[in-house]
Amino acid sequence: MLFSSALIGLREGLEAALVVSILVAFLVKSDQRSALRWVWGGVAAALLICVAIGTVVAYTIGELRFEQQEIVGGSLSIMAVAFVTWMIFWMRSTARTIAKDLRGRLSDALAIGPVAVAVMACLAVGREGLETMAFFYANVRTAETGPDEPLIGFVVGITVAVVLGWLIYRGAVRFNLGKFFTYTGVLLVFVAAGILGYGLHDLQEAGVLPGLNTLAFDLSGPMPEDSWYGALLKGLLNYSAQTTVLQAVVWVLYVVVVLTIFLWPRRQQPAPAAASPSPVPAKEHS
Repeated sequence: MLFSSALIGLREGLEAALVVSILVAFLVKSDQRSALRWVWGGVAAALLICVAIGTVVAYTIGELRFEQQEIVGGSLSIMAVAFVTWMIFWMRSTARTIAKDLRGRLSDALAIGPVAVAVMACLAVGREGLETMAFFYANVRTAETGPDEPLIGFVVGITVAVVLGWLIYRGAVRFNLGKFFTYTGVLLVFVAAGILGYGLHDLQEAGVLPGLNTLAFDLSGPMPEDSWYGALLKGLLNYSAQTTVLQAVVWVLYVVVVLTIFLWPRRQQPAPAAASPSPVPAKEHS
């Protein structure tokens, strides 16, 4: 859980850090520093909203019966998978243009007023925060050692992301964001597949889905989850020693379909053809 949580924290944290650094850099370079307080106010509001929603969700789930907890937990895991799937494809398509898009939206918000700037910053960061909250809850449910390991992983990943975001803003670090999001996207496909499998298992335990006792394989003997190699696979890929047929089929389908689409070469947009010179009219002979 430590690795997968750190990976998600790094990915989500870096996206949020990049958004904030782009907004701040635009305001500084355009000599509109007075609007910075509204950006930071929006960021603070987003963090408070995410913490409040997370607290309410954790408290509410704790008061439910076992079957209800499994239904809510399984649903949140599937929601987290939907978030991560959308996220990797969205960043893959917008990594090259995100700065231009954000600067355009911020210009529009500045024209409307300071509240619009705060709302824009809040929405941009809040989306990443809600996704992170969903991932964190899903990882806590799959971890058998409690919330400490996922929490440490998320804190480490987010801390590294904040430092990288600051270094990128200062110009001290330059790297290919497109390749970074491609490599982490591939890893996140496998992490999301494991979370999806656990979500389906929760729904099977609640009786919503059938097949709880129909196992595709049972590796409790040769590869138990409490062994060092089982724990390593569990932390990297959300490995489960006892996997139902439904979990195995959906895991394979998700990885094959999503990874194929994600890695499929994109068509390069053809460059606009240069305008051909107008033909020079021939001279008339008298």
